Amino acid sequence: MKDLILYIHGKDGSPAESGHYRPLFPDREVIGLDYRTFTPWEAGAEIREAVTRLEHGYNSITLIANSIGAYFSMNAGIGPMIRKAYFISPIVDMERLIMDMMSRAAISEGELESKGVIVTSSGEELSWDYLCYVRDHPVQWSVPTRILYGGHDILTDYQTISAFARAHGAELTVLEESGHWFHTDGQMQFLDRWIVG
Repeated sequence: MKDLILYIHGKDGSPAESGHYRPLFPDREVIGLDYRTFTPWEAGAEIREAVTRLEHGYNSITLIANSIGAYFSMNAGIGPMIRKAYFISPIVDMERLIMDMMSRAAISEGELESKGVIVTSSGEELSWDYLCYVRDHPVQWSVPTRILYGGHDILTDYQTISAFARAHGAELTVLEESGHWFHTDGQMQFLDRWIVG
């Protein structure tokens, strides 16, 4: 049996992005997971079901997860099935991210609770149920993990990512000139060297 590289994309991403990683792991099978739901409880269940199914066909599973895909993965309860993880610009403190979005949109907790769902002027949807779920289900993750973080990430600040890395024994690498989305040729070359290094 082969070893598997499982790629889980971020918001507006695609499982086809997994193709980027195939040349980096020529001796392993690389697949992208196409999850279809976008709440942590639904996406977590989808990811858990897929990994449980895949686990029986491979020697080991290494996870590469991007942005909110990393959060959904950590929330899915798949840790015991994953040998190693690479997180690219991971969302590691969803409650803080939601609270920051509420603050920018001048939305109080009381207002969100009473309305249930509020769409901000930037088009982001804030949900009271989502916030409550995040608070009731703190991240639990004990997989050996490497994190690649952009120094200009506007979704997660350096203090938050470094605190997460310390708390979970993760190796943190910072590319100062990148934002949340790694996409330029130089950024992707750095990412490739980081993964194989």
